[in-house]
Amino acid sequence: MDHPISALAAASLSLCCTFLADAGELSVVAVDPPVNSRVASVHAPIVIHFDRPLDPATVNFTNIRAFARWSGAVTGTLALSNADQTLTLIPSGPRTSGESVMVMLSHDLRAADGSFLRAAGYSYVYWTRACPGPVSFTTVQTINTNLIVPGESSRPYGGSAADVNHDGRLDLCIVNEDSEDLRVYLNTGNPLNPFAAALVPPPPLGADASPSDTADFNNDGLTDICVATHVDNTVVVLLGNGDGTFNVSQVVNVGSTPTGITAFDADGDADPDIVNTNFASSNLSIHINNGSGVFSPPVFFEAGATGERAITAADMDRDGIMDLVVGFRTAQTVAVLRGNGNATFANIGSQSCGGAVWQMNVADLSGDGINDVATANSFSNNAAILLGQPGGTLGPATIYSIPTDPFGLATDVGDVDGDGDLDWMTSSYSGDWRLFLNNGAGAFTFHQEFNAPIAASCTLFFDMDNDGDMDMGLIDEEADRVIIMRNNGPDVPGDADGDGDCDSLDLNIVLTDFGCTDGPGACSGDMDDDGDTDSVDLNIILSVFGSSCR
Repeated sequence: MDHPISALAAASLSLCCTFLADAGELSVVAVDPPVNSRVASVHAPIVIHFDRPLDPATVNFTNIRAFARWSGAVTGTLALSNADQTLTLIPSGPRTSGESVMVMLSHDLRAADGSFLRAAGYSYVYWTRACPGPVSFTTVQTINTNLIVPGESSRPYGGSAADVNHDGRLDLCIVNEDSEDLRVYLNTGNPLNPFAAALVPPPPLGADASPSDTADFNNDGLTDICVATHVDNTVVVLLGNGDGTFNVSQVVNVGSTPTGITAFDADGDADPDIVNTNFASSNLSIHINNGSGVFSPPVFFEAGATGERAITAADMDRDGIMDLVVGFRTAQTVAVLRGNGNATFANIGSQSCGGAVWQMNVADLSGDGINDVATANSFSNNAAILLGQPGGTLGPATIYSIPTDPFGLATDVGDVDGDGDLDWMTSSYSGDWRLFLNNGAGAFTFHQEFNAPIAASCTLFFDMDNDGDMDMGLIDEEADRVIIMRNNGPDVPGDADGDGDCDSLDLNIVLTDFGCTDGPGACSGDMDDDGDTDSVDLNIILSVFGSSCR
């Protein structure tokens, strides 16, 4: 019989890699959506199956947390079923299309027999599905990031497309090096002019603020941000207020020239900690969260080579513990540091990446369930893909030359064509943005170049208009511009209004437009693109009615 807090029985469970545990420990044996899935529904519940019944007294949002990179903390209802061996997080609302979701379980989660989850806790990541799109983009807005103070240079370099005011639309939070602040642009809901002017005053950050990451640091359900400033040598923690504004809650001194930052649970208590690289002092800093969004002074440790610049947390060996992937600009390598689950790490190997790493992404690019690495190699005028291997190490780099666009600054991934794999964009300071499409196995083909006003700096892949496909925010740090490009889709049968599903709204469009013969592109109910709205179009709607790409 289900426990009284349960309202839903778990349905489909997908096997994950079960970590080795003492027979007396509570263990995770399966999760759904699966580890590193790239096609989970935005509406999917998070289901975790254990090897024994849970103690309901420890089933709470302190011990069980999930955070979606753009849409934020996954809130809702926690339910037990299957004789209390299955835990389901039933979300109160959808995530957004094409984003990663990190699930974190605390070592304080207890079984009915009194045993606990291992000290390292359990963490994993999956991605939500992006709708099919034509990979044809239209510029709908160009944001000038330097308009708060006339004549200033803001120098935008990175940021996030997070829903910071909880209205279901993704906003922009842009980090600026010269103006030393975070500028927030709220989404208006108008896909043709999607972002309002920046909120003022912007929260201050420090000199040459640059790399950032999102998390819910104080477990209040709101999106927070951490930023590294590589002239002031600090990590700045900003707590969100839920209305688009942020308060600087803490400034932590770190090593020399912090150029990379990542937030994840390093010590098994389910709250996100912070690790940053220190390029000039050639080490890493870890900052432990006390659970309320207050961080410890840095503990410094070595990564195994010189010139640590880029960093990302990811579970490379599928043991349910987050590892660190570090890109070295000086050594021109990428190293994997296996997480021990107690805020310490061990280098398990490195691989040459063919150049001086500037930025890096980690995700399953090849579809084998193992995380891979994409690097942008700055002065080396190339970029690289390194496929992950069983056990957590990396295979040899495949080098992609970008000779016409030298100085690769950034590498970003997202499913721009909605085919279930992650595509790749490189950004070049002395050139443009270059989009590469994935063949599904982690091999990439150049598809299109997007011209930069001055200096292509990075890309945000996100669903700007809530239609399910991936749009883009292209950031040019020298021009002080964020160029918003709308993907002209999605390409979903029966979706007359372009919102990613086929429902009564689409049926009404076809019925209202029935009999139109105005030619290709002129009839709103023309599902087969033959220039009219007729019984064929109506049959298309009826045959897929109720379907959704999300």
